Amino acid sequence: MKVLLSAIYPYIYLLLFFTIPFDDYVRALPNILLVVLVLAFPFVVKKEDFEKIKTNTVLIFTLFCLYLITNSYFNERLQEDFTVIKKVLLTVGLVVLYIPIQDFDKIKKAILFSSVAAIVFSVINIVILTNTINEFHFGSSPEVIEALLIDRLYLGFLSVLSILVSFNSLKPKFHPINRYYLVNIIVNVLFIFLIVSKISILLLVFLLLLRQMYGKQKKIRIPLLILAALTIIAIYFFGTTGIGSKKKPTALQNFITNTTTWEIRSITWECAVKAIENNPINWKGLGFYGTKDKLVSCYQESVQDTYKRNQFIAHRYNAHNQFLDFYLSSGIVGLLLFVILLLVLFIKNRNSFFYTALLVSLVMYCMVENVFHRQIGAYYIGFILIVLVSNKMVVQNK
Repeated sequence: MKVLLSAIYPYIYLLLFFTIPFDDYVRALPNILLVVLVLAFPFVVKKEDFEKIKTNTVLIFTLFCLYLITNSYFNERLQEDFTVIKKVLLTVGLVVLYIPIQDFDKIKKAILFSSVAAIVFSVINIVILTNTINEFHFGSSPEVIEALLIDRLYLGFLSVLSILVSFNSLKPKFHPINRYYLVNIIVNVLFIFLIVSKISILLLVFLLLLRQMYGKQKKIRIPLLILAALTIIAIYFFGTTGIGSKKKPTALQNFITNTTTWEIRSITWECAVKAIENNPINWKGLGFYGTKDKLVSCYQESVQDTYKRNQFIAHRYNAHNQFLDFYLSSGIVGLLLFVILLLVLFIKNRNSFFYTALLVSLVMYCMVENVFHRQIGAYYIGFILIVLVSNKMVVQNK
């Protein structure tokens, strides 16, 4: 029985990550697979497997989770906050459940197969829509967004992960399998442009610049670093300058700001900043539920358009920034623990482009989304953490 469980355990884990994008269609399946993994874990794990997670990274993340729980408990809001906290715990759980698996390639393949399946599903839906409606517009049209398997932000996130995994899997010399990885990279890049996932496009541009810094030509690293910094400044400047201005917006301004999601984020960020200004020294936090209440109060006062105001209040939009959310919800200590975790991950993995690129992707999406408020976000953050702490795992497995 133990031998059989050890043989099928990795494939159950692979299937779990494969089914994540299809959560809306097979909602119970990921949870069932997760339960199966938890039940099988005691029978397949070995004592030496736990050595793989005896790292500073896992320790800091564990302390972060314990702080979230104790902070909510002593401030009498654990029941309200546990909806978000359990998703943070899910991320840690995915790392722990992975330690019995000896072959790291399986989790990579799950991401590759998952992205291809999501792209095929979404493209088929788009083709069906083009044949059923008279007027169809690509890009940010409601038709395209409705046709996608999951939210565009997370679909773009999945494609970026798939591109990075494929790039890292390329063999240094000629190998027949390289053609499949190259095709996967091309397909995912084209798909990102098809759905106009702007955050993913900007991220790919930045990662392209970042890759050059890991090349053999050391002389170009400083100019590229300056260029990358100027790119970020330009995106911020052109993205914020002209909002509310009567001047004709530039192409870059249109690209960044001319979407409903940008308007939502700009308002939620403004309200989050106001909440911080009203309580500059935030030690215990407002709680995840209390933070939403604070933001809703701001929406009632700051959103002038009645329809938009009602929409913001009805949807109870969160801060759309994981750093702001952790500060408002869990206070200075919570934010510091999360930032320290990211810094430790960067210091340990800074010499590898693949690991650094994954960390940059994590940070960038945390800047525009509360990734721990969605189960799919927790799964993909879990994947990144598995990869980032896998250096020790891979060495021990070998």
